Amino acid sequence: MIIGGSASQKLAANVAKELGDVLCPIETKKFPDGERYIRIKSEVDKEVTIIQSTGFPQDENLVELLFLIRTVKDLGAEHVKVVVPYLGYGRQELRFKDGEAISAQLVANLIEESGADEFISINLHEDSVRDFFNIPTANLSAMPPIAEYIANTVENPIIIAPDKGALGFAEEIAEILGCNCTYMSKVRLGPDKVETTIVDIHSDFDSEDLAKVKKDSKVNIDSVKDKEAIIIDDIIATGGTIVNAIGILKEHGAKSVDVYCVHPVLVNDAVLKISAAGARELASTDTLKSDVSSISVAKIIADVLR
Repeated sequence: MIIGGSASQKLAANVAKELGDVLCPIETKKFPDGERYIRIKSEVDKEVTIIQSTGFPQDENLVELLFLIRTVKDLGAEHVKVVVPYLGYGRQELRFKDGEAISAQLVANLIEESGADEFISINLHEDSVRDFFNIPTANLSAMPPIAEYIANTVENPIIIAPDKGALGFAEEIAEILGCNCTYMSKVRLGPDKVETTIVDIHSDFDSEDLAKVKKDSKVNIDSVKDKEAIIIDDIIATGGTIVNAIGILKEHGAKSVDVYCVHPVLVNDAVLKISAAGARELASTDTLKSDVSSISVAKIIADVLR
């Protein structure tokens, strides 16, 4: 049995379709004072999978998720798998300054204490978030469906990570597609302002199986000339990093620039800024609902649930 929270109903329906499983109807509403109401509208199976991202509005979606977990347990579910494609509050897994709340830890504790027996997410910003759980966890990669989408739309790509933190994503896609990849060096000048340059010597790939990129090879800035550049990241929020990267790739002769991400947070007119900067396409997965969520992660979720 699959239950989709209000933040992930279409995705849950697609997962249920992939599995040939039952999609359980629910009723959700908000009272005039802002409180949430949840009702499960059918008999509950012994095994239940709840799918609910906790993006904006984070607090509402998180509370709804906790209500769903506890309610299905109260109604007789014996094993509850909780799929949170995008984990809100997942980017604070450490106390960077004295007195800060470690929000990822608290959210993990709440999910587990509500009755979750397994936790599954997609491209957590830090895999170490899984250490906060005492139940089985999985951190799935959305790179295979993104790579499949790119393969069907782009003929001569070079994969670009907008910073070194995203290099692993670029490597994974490059390995699937058999093409080159590199990353950009980013210096953050302020909350919404970054300075980005292409790294012209790349000698620290972890994978030994890349088809065309060897561990000690050089990837210079001219390698983007006349290529279809593909920028890949896990999360795009304000889009500042991406806008800078597009400009630099265009300056160095990229034939086109497409932008892909896993989680389309996309705040502060990010879509407009990225399009105005010259992106040919902006696409993301459907871990969050948005106008650019055109790549489904339903199959990778279904595969791990089988």
